Amino acid sequence: MPALINPSILSADFANLERDLHAISTADYAHVDVMDNHFVPNLTLGLPVFERLVQVSPVPVDGHLMIADPDRWAPAYAEAGAASVTFHAEAAQAPVRLARELRRLGARAGLALRPATPVEPFLDLLGEVDMILVMTVEPGFGGQSFIDGTLPKIRRVRRAVSEAGLDVHVQVDGGVSRETIERAAEAGANVFVAGSAVYGAESVPAEIAVLRDMASAHVH
Repeated sequence: MPALINPSILSADFANLERDLHAISTADYAHVDVMDNHFVPNLTLGLPVFERLVQVSPVPVDGHLMIADPDRWAPAYAEAGAASVTFHAEAAQAPVRLARELRRLGARAGLALRPATPVEPFLDLLGEVDMILVMTVEPGFGGQSFIDGTLPKIRRVRRAVSEAGLDVHVQVDGGVSRETIERAAEAGANVFVAGSAVYGAESVPAEIAVLRDMASAHVH
């Protein structure tokens, strides 16, 4: 399974998003965080901006919806052209129905878990999603430190995916950098969201390449 690098535009210049999307043209996806100031205490962007970003992005868009009531709102992001739409387990009322709707609309369906949310209630539903996102920081703000206590959860997810023989990606988001990406990959992650580590680098393409190489050496 290849290591995928998904830079987060949460660390980009919001006045120059098209420019900063093109700066990550060598990445696998562009990770776009949608925050509604309800599910998380921060407000980023909504559907009109998201739809426009999809239109100008040189790589597929990976939408991470940190929003209340994703059952109602998430399908519109798939309709807007997102390649992948991830919603939070803590916010969804009917996660299986929502995942099926996202897939029907042509997007990959992702299920996100906050650091303290156990994965066990969702392991029997792995066949209904394309990706599990294990948050490695508390969602809401960029630039936080990686929480090593999430590594056992990543291992449990990867083990369950392997035992079920499924093609489900395991994504980590938060504090991913040269210092942490190998630990996350060793634990079982194969999709890595990096924000400040990429956009704060001297050379964005070079940093993407370094992170991909470091992760690839450890991805199962």
